[in-house]
Amino acid sequence: MSCREPAAKENCPGKSIKLFGMDAEKSRWLLVAVGMIIYLCLGSIYSWGVFVQPVTDYYASRGVQVTANQALMPFSIAIAFLASSVLLGGRFIELYGPRKVCLFGGVLTGLGWGLSSFAVLPDLLDLSFGIIGGIGAGISYGCPMAVSAKWFPDKRGLAVGLTVFGFGFSAFFTANIAGYLIPGIGLMNTFAVFGISILIIIACLSAFLVFPPEGWKPKGHREMCSGEDAAARQFTREEMIRTPAFYSLWICFFLGAFSGLTAIGISHEVGVEIIGINPGKANFMVGSFALFNACGRPAFGFILDRFRPKAAAMLSFALISFASALLFFFGSGNPLVFLIAFSILWGCYGGWIAVAGGTTAEFFGIRDFPRCFGAVFMASGVGAIVGPQVAGLIKEQTASYLEFFPILAAVAVIGFLIALLTLNPPATKEAKT
Repeated sequence: MSCREPAAKENCPGKSIKLFGMDAEKSRWLLVAVGMIIYLCLGSIYSWGVFVQPVTDYYASRGVQVTANQALMPFSIAIAFLASSVLLGGRFIELYGPRKVCLFGGVLTGLGWGLSSFAVLPDLLDLSFGIIGGIGAGISYGCPMAVSAKWFPDKRGLAVGLTVFGFGFSAFFTANIAGYLIPGIGLMNTFAVFGISILIIIACLSAFLVFPPEGWKPKGHREMCSGEDAAARQFTREEMIRTPAFYSLWICFFLGAFSGLTAIGISHEVGVEIIGINPGKANFMVGSFALFNACGRPAFGFILDRFRPKAAAMLSFALISFASALLFFFGSGNPLVFLIAFSILWGCYGGWIAVAGGTTAEFFGIRDFPRCFGAVFMASGVGAIVGPQVAGLIKEQTASYLEFFPILAAVAVIGFLIALLTLNPPATKEAKT
């Protein structure tokens, strides 16, 4: 094992491995459940759309005007630092194991939320929620996913999708909890409650994260490649970034993140300004969209396992293009179109998390998965910066987010063509030499 923490009990492959005192082949699903709950905490970042108007109102009451770009900036920064920290965390996971790394990241995530309660100026939210909270979430992010990817060589897409289900589903809870707490205890106290809760939950659950012994596999499972062929599919991060397959996957993930993360960030405002629903109902609908974000992860994970990455990516981009066109032509004043289109957009981004993770493992192997996925996940961070800021710029120039959706449809068409033409597995290392 490359990490310093012990793996599951009984390190000899072929023997009965125990997890939670039970046979690992069955009890490994409990690790998926643990990962879901950890991601519920980390995914609270997706509820930022509910905080945008309270943040604007809070500082306006203190004589500080907050623009649309400023209100979205903490979310963009948090996603960007989350993505860059996944890259950093991948190396730490291999060195120190998922347990310690997840704990450390959970402490930083809780601290970021907690420090936001002391932000006397809106720009300080960029530091607390954005940088500190984003770094913490990113450091923890790869841990449950890496654990699931290594314990489920036979159902990798589904297991990873179910694990990260919690990240997408988080906003269903956190958006509604925030919508309830902010009017009752105030914006700043809500930040504090979130911070304390996240810290305690992740600190407790990270203790259960552990990798399987080297070479462990479930009974009856056979790799698609075996022997020397299987070894040839185990890329290091340095080897991975020299393959065309990496750049194709990275660009596709960037375009998926550009679409999905922007939709997540502006959902509440679009509902209020374009659709004309009241803020309370918008809060509830944003929470409902999280269900589709969450369900998109195992759904696309299943598609990935069954039909492979190219088909999953092309389906996602086709749906994003359809939803964007639907909103642009029929969205104004139409709550049903709003519900359908944003459910698709949230669901497709959730699906991209599973597709990116599962494809990284399938294309490049799991031996260096945490570091490889960290490099792939950087695409999400770039998308988090570019997408919401483009949307904010359009809002400033046109006084509406509506004109953003033709751009989103065009981006999805480009993504569809890139996936169709270039998203293919890399050649084995032997074949390249």
